[in-house]
Amino acid sequence: MKAKFLAAVAAGVMSVTAFSAALAKDLNVGTHPVFAPFEYMDTKTNQYKGFDIDMIREIAKRNGYKVKFHNMGFDGLIPALLTGSIDIAVAGMTITEARKQKVDFCDPYYQAGQSLMVRAESKNVYKDAKSLEGRTIAVQIGTTGADFAKTIKGANIKAFNTSADAFLDLKMKGSDAVITDRPVIGYFVVSNPRAAKGLVQQPIVLDDEWFGFPVKKGNTKLLNEVNAALKAMKEDGTYAKLHKKWFGN
Repeated sequence: MKAKFLAAVAAGVMSVTAFSAALAKDLNVGTHPVFAPFEYMDTKTNQYKGFDIDMIREIAKRNGYKVKFHNMGFDGLIPALLTGSIDIAVAGMTITEARKQKVDFCDPYYQAGQSLMVRAESKNVYKDAKSLEGRTIAVQIGTTGADFAKTIKGANIKAFNTSADAFLDLKMKGSDAVITDRPVIGYFVVSNPRAAKGLVQQPIVLDDEWFGFPVKKGNTKLLNEVNAALKAMKEDGTYAKLHKKWFGN
C-alpha cells in the first residue's frame, strides 16, 4: 500500500512538472555561436555551449521561459531584434552608444576589452595601436574590434566571419595582427594550443568594454526580468560559479 501511495505521489509530481514545462513561454534567443568561450557549437554533441549560453539558460529558467536558440550572423542580431524575430541576443555584444540608439541593453554582465594577437616573431614590433598604423589587421565582422581597427591610421582591415578565421589568417602571414576581445584570445590560446603555436597575446588592453544582452527597444518587461535574474545570480553565487567554469579564477 505504501509503495503504491509513493508511486502515486511521484506520478503527481511528474505530471505537475510536465504541466509546468508545457506552460513555459518560448524565449527566442539569437546567437552567433563562433565566439568561444561565450558561445559556440559543440560539434560532438551539436549543442550550444559557452558562458553566455549558460547565463541565458539560467535567466530563462528563473523567469519561466523555455529557451529557443536561433543561429544567425552577428551583424543580423540587432535587425532581428528590431523586427521581433528574436526576443534577446546573446553574443558577447559590447554595449555602445550607437547600439543603444537601436536597442535596450540589460545591466552589464561582463567586463571585456580589445587586445592584440600577433606572431611571436613580431611581438616586439606590434605592441600597440600606434605600431599598427599602415599595417594589415584581421578582425571579426561586426565586432567592436573591427570598429577599433578602423580608427588606426592607414590600416588595411581584413574582416572574417569568425575570430578563428582571423587567427588563421594571422598565422599564415596574411595579416600583421588580430584585434578582438582579450578573453577570446586567451581562450583560443588555452583551448587550441596547436593552432595558437607561434602566436602570442600582447598584454595591452586597447579599451574598456562591457558586454550586455540587448532586447527590442521598449521591451521593459523582459529587460526587468533579465536584470532581476542577473542581480539574484550575483547575490547567490551562481554567476561566480559560471564565471569560474569558463574563465577560471
